[in-house]
This record gives sequence, C-alpha cells and structure tokens, in this order.
Amino acid sequence: MRLTRVTLFLITLIMGLGFYRLTDYLLEDLESQTLQATEESMIDSAQLLANYVENEQDLSKIFKGLEDREFEARVFSVLKNKVGINAYLTDKKGIVIFDSLNPDTVGQDFSEWSDVFKTLKGEYGARSSRLIEEDPSSSVMYVGAPIRRDGQIIGCVSVSKAQRDVLPFVQDRRQTIIWAVALIGLGILALIGAVFIWLFRPVGKLTNYARAITRGERRSKPEVGIGREVNTLANALHDMRESLEGRQYAERYIQTLTHELKSPLAAIQGAAELLNEDMPQADRARFVGNIRSQTKRCEDLIHRLLELSALEAQTHLEDSHPFDLTACCQKSLNEMKALAEASEVTLASELPEPLPFFGNEPLLKSALNHLLQNAIQFSPKGGTVTLSATAKDDKITLEVSDEGPGIEAFAAERAFERFYSFRKENSAKGNGLGLAFVKEVAELHQGSVSISSPENSGTQASITLPLASLKN
Repeated sequence: MRLTRVTLFLITLIMGLGFYRLTDYLLEDLESQTLQATEESMIDSAQLLANYVENEQDLSKIFKGLEDREFEARVFSVLKNKVGINAYLTDKKGIVIFDSLNPDTVGQDFSEWSDVFKTLKGEYGARSSRLIEEDPSSSVMYVGAPIRRDGQIIGCVSVSKAQRDVLPFVQDRRQTIIWAVALIGLGILALIGAVFIWLFRPVGKLTNYARAITRGERRSKPEVGIGREVNTLANALHDMRESLEGRQYAERYIQTLTHELKSPLAAIQGAAELLNEDMPQADRARFVGNIRSQTKRCEDLIHRLLELSALEAQTHLEDSHPFDLTACCQKSLNEMKALAEASEVTLASELPEPLPFFGNEPLLKSALNHLLQNAIQFSPKGGTVTLSATAKDDKITLEVSDEGPGIEAFAAERAFERFYSFRKENSAKGNGLGLAFVKEVAELHQGSVSISSPENSGTQASITLPLASLKN
C-alpha cells in the first residue's frame, strides 16, 4: 500500500508538472499566435490601400471622419466600438506624404524604418515599435505594401495597429485556457481522490481486518462503501475467514470433546458392566447413581459447549439494547440464590444506583451467573460471595469475590482457556467452559476479563467493560 501511494504521488507530481508546462507553453505562445493572425489581416488591408492609391485615389478620404464613426461590435466577450487601424503614405524616398494617426510626421524621413525600407526594395516589410520605450503595451505593429506605377515602386503604404487593441482577445483566451487546464487538473485530482476513497481506503480497512484475524482478534467485517469490487473482496475474505475458522474450530473441539468424554463414558461403561453381576442392593444403587452423575456431566458438557460455540460464532455483538446494569446484576444474584443456600454460602452485593449501559443484557447476565456459580462452588460453608460494580476511568468493572482458598498463579494464567479446569478438594472436576464463556462475552463487548487471588485470600474474578458502550 505504501509503494502504491508513493507511485500515485509521483504520477500526480509528473502530471502536475506536465500540466504546468503545457499551460505555460499555451499562454506563452498565445500572444504571438494572436499577433500573427492580426498581422495576416493587416497585410490584406495594406494591399487594399496600396491598390487604392495606385488608382490615383486620395488616401486621406478613407480616414476622413473615421474617428467619429460610431458602431458596436461584440467579438465573443470583447466589445469593439472604434476603428483601430491607421496608415501612413511615403514616396519612393521614404518621405511621409500622409499620416492618418499623426499628421505632424508629414515630411519626415521614414526610409530607415523596416516596414518602409524593405517595402521600397520590393521585399515584405513589417515592424513593431513602442511609442513609450518603457511600456510593452504601447507597441504598434506596422505592415507595408508597395505602390507601383509602370512596374516601378514609387511609394509605400504602411498600415498600423496598436497591440493593446489585440490584448483583450489575448486575455480572454488566456482565462479560457487557465480555466480549462484548472478544470482538467481538478478532474484528475478528483479521480485520484476517488481511487483513494473507493479503492485504497477500503483495501486498507480489509488489510487491517486480515491482520486482526491473524492476531486472533474478534472483529466484524469492515464497512468498505458501495464499490462492487471492494465489497466482493470483503465478502470473499470474510467467507474465507469463516470457512477456515469453522474448520479449525471443528477439528479443535472434536479432539477436545473426545478427550473430555472419555472419562465419564468409561465410568458409565464400567458401572453398566458391573450392574449385570449379582451384588448387594446398596452397591447397585451406588453404581446407578454413578451412571446418573456421569451422564449429567456429559449432558452439562455438551450444553456448555453448544452455548460457547454459538457465542464464538458471533463476529460482533448482536441484539444490543440499553438497560440498567445494576438491575442485571441483581437478577443474576436472584437466580444464584438457591444454589448459594444449598451450599450454605451468603450472597452480598455492592452495586450503585441505576447504571445505564448499552449491550446484550442476557449475555452479561449469563456471564455473571458463571462467575457467581464458580465462586459459590469454591467458597467454604458459611462464606460470602460478593458481586460489586464500579465505574472509573471510562470503564465499568464487575467483580465477583469469594472467601475460598484462592487460585494459584499458574492456574489464573490459564483459567479462561477452553476446557481448562481446576478441581476443588472433594468435588468433581469442572468442564472448563464457564470462564471461556465469560471471556467471549467480555470481548464481544470490547472488554476484558481477569482472575486473581490477592494475598492468597479468596478469588476475585472481574469483567471490565468500556464506558464507550454507554449511551446517554
């Protein structure tokens, strides 16, 4: 992606330089092209006036009253309302005979001017001279035409036109070129921006999504816009993830489930074989009870496994809604009350007044039930299990603590792994799925879990949830 961005930047830079050079060339060449076109029309005018003089006509009659002539002609966006062409006439020695613009020049020698000098020699004569040397806009263009009689050049008619009459057309075309180039440039920039927004930005999201999957993070399929190509890629990546995860998930769980079911099934099989033999009624009842307990263990294992697998299949939190987290904790305490009384354990709570939260209430209540059930199971008779909730530093912490023997450090590190369990003295081994369920619920809420034994005095298991899930 970084190489692609650099490449696009270089392409944009090259195109920008190209557009700048093209614009500079067009603007630089625009004035000369316009003046060339003007010069071409001045040649025609000079030849017409020369032909007029050759027919023994008075040139002054053409320009008489021309300055007072009123008219309006709009050439594209330029308004023209006066004649911008003048002329002067010289004899064969270059002496001015008539000047429509400046009569004071009559009698002066113009034979050294390029337009007169070359024309009298029979060549094409033209020049451009400034009226004010320091002012480029004061330039005037001159084009000469020879006056012939009996095949001999006897004079010169030179037509003049001020360049400032042409400059409005140059300026107008200049603005048109600048606007056209600017619009094309903006279009290209918009196209590049669209490529980044519609293609590279979604691809970046999908790259982060793939990396998150590689790290084992739970993340839903990112929103990549409406582009067909990127959505096809996103769906394909998501389907591939689900397919691979499903295959790995099934293989891992089948192996673990087979291992976990070996022990209870072997106990059931052994008890069933012994029931076929003659034995005292008390022994028979004991073996039947063993079969029932092991069957219950298998049933509980399968139920928990189905519950956990359904939860792990969720890529994001579903069925979220606002609810009172304090009320949710109280419901969990009420559901665990019967189990606590049977185990001679007291349930206590340290809960704030209504604590609004946004999430999945049934899942959080089930997670609290698992923590309370574990705490009750590992609490001594007469002990107390406390459920507390605290809000601090933009986080909410739900904590379940007991007064049991505590948990060893090595066991705390693996407590939330699937199928990892530790046996309480004189009790059956757990299935190792309860705390894994709690971890899944917390991660779906963008939270975390922890378990520890402070100073080997009881166990504290907590769920930490971000307050970002709160909706005021």
